[in-house]
Amino acid sequence: MAETVAIIGAGTIGASWTSYFLAQGCDVRVWDPAEGFAERTHEFVARVWPILEQLGFADGASRDRAVYCDNLSDALSGVTFVQESGPEDAAVKTALIAEIDAHLPAEIVISSSSTALPTSEFQGGAAHPERVVLGHPFNPPHLMPLVEVGGGKQTVTWAVDRAMAFYESVGKSPVRLRAEIPGHLANRLQAAVYREAVHLVAEGYATVADIDKAMSGGPGLRWAFMGPHMTYHLGGGAGGIANYFEILGASQERRWEALGAPELTDEVKQQIIAGVVEEAAGRSIDELAAARDETLLNLLKALGKSAI
Repeated sequence: MAETVAIIGAGTIGASWTSYFLAQGCDVRVWDPAEGFAERTHEFVARVWPILEQLGFADGASRDRAVYCDNLSDALSGVTFVQESGPEDAAVKTALIAEIDAHLPAEIVISSSSTALPTSEFQGGAAHPERVVLGHPFNPPHLMPLVEVGGGKQTVTWAVDRAMAFYESVGKSPVRLRAEIPGHLANRLQAAVYREAVHLVAEGYATVADIDKAMSGGPGLRWAFMGPHMTYHLGGGAGGIANYFEILGASQERRWEALGAPELTDEVKQQIIAGVVEEAAGRSIDELAAARDETLLNLLKALGKSAI
């Protein structure tokens, strides 16, 4: 039986989720308070549909399975899962989650796409806060497999279990967060790398373009299919990660000690902005995004099930 998913909030993330769930054969009910959301979401789905087709549709995939609703109550009628993608504002999200909660049977999970807000900050207004979870996608959700799943202080285990099972059933690669932490998981890892990238620019060690080239042509290629722990496991040779720690552990600690702690001063921001403009070489955001999506598509097709 196909899932019926409510998309509450149809901005960039919500429209991307809509596209993905339709491609996975779900019935999708969409609502957003903004005028013209239905037309914008419909256009987004049409634009990315050929990309999703190349990745392979699930049985029953169809754009016709989207229903654009006039009100929140209609959008929640008969759904089996809710993906909330409202504004990243604790007060707004708390009120929205509470209103969603009031329209649903208690067993339906409400999953939030929240980028940085912990679930505990927006579940408290709901009559059933135990079924509110985090379901944070990596952008864009219609292409990136990762979803970070976790609960807040009032969330119960069954709700997280249900969210994990749901995302797995529609082809995502969910990871379960063991505790709430600012930035969740992947964005913290990304932030750690970006902190050093900013430090290298600020201290004049390399240009913006060369730092990006070093990452995309070096660690980035391996990280597309193998995480840092497994990478260092192979770096240890026949002895694996234990040998790596034995031989190069002290060297790793020296590198950590040498990492910078930059500040985004006006001067540093202007250096980076100028470097990015130069690297973009006149290409618009839309052109860069299209190139990103085409490369992601090719990478996903090449990886298939071969990720380690």
